[in-house]
Amino acid sequence: MSVVYLAMNERANKQWAVKEVRKDGVLDFEAVKQGLVAETDILKKLSHKHLPSIVDVIDTADSFIIIMDYVQGNSLDKALRDFGAQPQEDVIEWSKQLCDVLGYLHTREPAIIYRDMKPANVMLKPDGTISLIDFGTAREHKASKVEDTTCLGTRGYAAPEQYGGMGQTDARTDIYCLGATIYHLVTGMNPSQPPYEIRPITEINPALSTGLEKIILKCTQNNPADRYQSCAELMYDLEHYKDFEDEYIKQQKKKLSLFATSAALTLVFAATSVFGYFSAQAAQADNYEFSWYTAETVDDYVEAILIDPTRTEAYIGDHDEGGSGYDGLLDCLVEDGVLENDASESGLLEKLRRGIDKTGKNGYTTTVKPLEELKTADLAKYQKVCFEIGEHILFYSNVNVPSDRYSAASTWFKEVLDSSDESLAMAKHYDDISTALGQINKYGRGKQTEKLSEAYQTLWNTLVILRDEVSNKEDKENDLKIRVWSQIIYLLSNDPKTTFKYISKDDVTAMMNDVYAKTGTVNIPALKEDIEALQSQITSALDKYNSIKEE
Repeated sequence: MSVVYLAMNERANKQWAVKEVRKDGVLDFEAVKQGLVAETDILKKLSHKHLPSIVDVIDTADSFIIIMDYVQGNSLDKALRDFGAQPQEDVIEWSKQLCDVLGYLHTREPAIIYRDMKPANVMLKPDGTISLIDFGTAREHKASKVEDTTCLGTRGYAAPEQYGGMGQTDARTDIYCLGATIYHLVTGMNPSQPPYEIRPITEINPALSTGLEKIILKCTQNNPADRYQSCAELMYDLEHYKDFEDEYIKQQKKKLSLFATSAALTLVFAATSVFGYFSAQAAQADNYEFSWYTAETVDDYVEAILIDPTRTEAYIGDHDEGGSGYDGLLDCLVEDGVLENDASESGLLEKLRRGIDKTGKNGYTTTVKPLEELKTADLAKYQKVCFEIGEHILFYSNVNVPSDRYSAASTWFKEVLDSSDESLAMAKHYDDISTALGQINKYGRGKQTEKLSEAYQTLWNTLVILRDEVSNKEDKENDLKIRVWSQIIYLLSNDPKTTFKYISKDDVTAMMNDVYAKTGTVNIPALKEDIEALQSQITSALDKYNSIKEE
């Protein structure tokens, strides 16, 4: 349905592959085009060393053109045709690379299911690494769907559920296809040709590993529940396939029979292991604190977070815990009083929740979810971090689209609503403020003045409640009072001319004067500069108010 050209970008001295689908050469051009659009939309979101990148898409009246990285080399399908079964060690190395890239796809949000793993779709490059191509059958996993809309895949490699009636495809589907691909590569027996079966590989070639045989058989079980449940599980077994070999297991059983005679030594080893465990824990703590103490850039703080995701200091510093006063990631992200676009849906803060890529010592990329690990380890600490992130997004964020900013802030505050920690009780009010500001931004451009009035009234009522609750707190929480009062003044100063259309100017002025009076009751030298800054902010706001006529 297409012609693929090899093109040279002369300026960059770089080769590209250019796929052209001509309108006059395809029976149903629009249907084909939609499929290609879906494929390119998926690839444009991805970035992995074993995947080609989309350079550009050109939609003309006569054709649809996709420009992408040129992957030099030949498909593994060609290697099978030319040389037959491939060396076992090479196949295992390629399989680990495929497992790595599939694991990357499966941990996207939403997960991407490739669905057509086979030798023809794997390019072997001159340096011995592979690249996965052809995303024409890939799909985004939809948790709400019972099964796939269309049955796709290559017979012999495709899992049973790809033919419908067994639920929708998921990560385990790709694991089946990978198992069938490994089988073909090490045996030379094509599962997509009669008798369409996957036999134990040692029946075909007794020299092959019984450990690898067990891995392939587990990958290709008809019931998805009996397969590996993730690429991480499969990767581990591929890296330790010799541990599953029959001869190795026999040796282990022999060693086990000597257990009784070595009980005393075992106790010594156990004690050593416990010591080693606690030593490792101490080393991890030292590494974390060193990375955090010496952090200067955003990447430095992220590195500390990834060392131990169950700790919070690298997120929020230790200012509020009587600690050394070291900053955290949020302090680093706020420059000149502004939190840049890291608060957006594609920004760093969201990646820390949904998943961030980490390259291990073995060179393989895994996706970790630091905030999920923190939530599992300590819910209270997780909620503290969520509150701080929400607060920073609400009052400091510079996200391009305001509604995105308020929606993002609300999402973080909602994680805190069930907290029993009194210091996080304001999350409910902040969530209400975020929702009201989102509504104001939504309806402010139109003529739905009734809904806009309701949103302003909700905002005002919430600010009154917030002021009263904070003002009644004990003197030891004066720093909290100053921060919240400053936030109230900031919100009321943002667009006073519009505000006065929906909130009485007298009410707003009275609120300002009341907060100013309350700042005079705080007599703490350490907060003197903050108080003076807030009083100056109030004075400036009142001067601006007096110059505006209430409408």
